[in-house]
Amino acid sequence: MKKSKFSEKQILEILKEQEFGKTVAEISRSHNITPATFHNWKNKYAGMSEQELGRLRELETENSRLKRIVADQSLDIQIMKDVISKKW
Repeated sequence: MKKSKFSEKQILEILKEQEFGKTVAEISRSHNITPATFHNWKNKYAGMSEQELGRLRELETENSRLKRIVADQSLDIQIMKDVISKKW
């Protein structure tokens, strides 16, 4: 996945501009983003504070770590099953 050239903090600031009366077209033009990008950000980050955003990042990191653990355990279980089935 391509890394955004904007940080989450910058994205929140861009989204707040709409609350001050700017249109999506004006915001998109001034920050050199597409309106679709703006709406994607709005769907993901709307109503979040910086604290909530930090917590979201922590949870995403923890989730990816747990997914790796589950994948490793599943692989270990499958290997053990293969070894046991070959013995009999």
